[in-house]
Amino acid sequence: MQFDIITLLPQFFTSLQSAGLIGKAIEAGHIRLRIHDLRTFGIGRYRQVDDVAYGGGAGMVLRPEPIVAAIEHARTAARCRVLVLSPQGRLWHQRLARELARTCDQLILVCGRYEGIDERVTQFWADMEISIGDYVLMGGEIAAWVIVETIARLIPGVVGNPESLEMESFEQGLLDYPQYTRPANFRGYRVPEVLRSGDHARIAQWRRLQALKKTLQNRPDLLCTSLQRSPTWVSSWIRWLTALEQFFHNITVQRVEEGVDAPDHTKTRDEKDAHGSSGRTTG
Repeated sequence: MQFDIITLLPQFFTSLQSAGLIGKAIEAGHIRLRIHDLRTFGIGRYRQVDDVAYGGGAGMVLRPEPIVAAIEHARTAARCRVLVLSPQGRLWHQRLARELARTCDQLILVCGRYEGIDERVTQFWADMEISIGDYVLMGGEIAAWVIVETIARLIPGVVGNPESLEMESFEQGLLDYPQYTRPANFRGYRVPEVLRSGDHARIAQWRRLQALKKTLQNRPDLLCTSLQRSPTWVSSWIRWLTALEQFFHNITVQRVEEGVDAPDHTKTRDEKDAHGSSGRTTG
């Protein structure tokens, strides 16, 4: 996969090209990354890239000529898609990342700046207008890098263990389950017993149920989206919800038997004084 980024801030990507898995993937030849300075394609002696907006208004708008020249210069593959990064675009998500990773050999990412890009570029030279969230950045550079990382990690050879990609947030219509590592007891907060049991069937069930719980708490909209995509999805989750009820019943029994693992730091000092001290140490 080849990524071409058209930007007024090429220096933004200097260190990112050699950092982490992206740097290793570039070195290994799994991906290519080329940065194009939009100013190089500017108009006239002063390399002009922007102008005032027709109809008036604050700020400047990026002109179409430099951007289109940069796109035409960057395009090298038949299976190439051009993405314009702007707050007005469709929302970026994991399914779209997978689609582009599967169907493209080259992605050209156009970074917006100032008040935006001449709409003719978006309409006639771009394949998609993309936003990474409901907020406004100073430019499209961060958004471009988000897209590079999202897609690059789906390219074979970039991530060491491909199986880990299948169980991450958004891949199954859910957020990821909680993760724990050593020590088993940190300042009185214990790793759930099930994860130390060695019972892989129980662990798999616990993780799926925790993923459902976290999704219900933080992103219930994902459940609605999954249901719209696949109505048969709901029947399997009814079974899991039944198991969830039994699971939390077992957890309640377990906590009664073992006692509370750690103090409740969400209570105020007055509330603690009113209920008394448990007398436990957390060292």
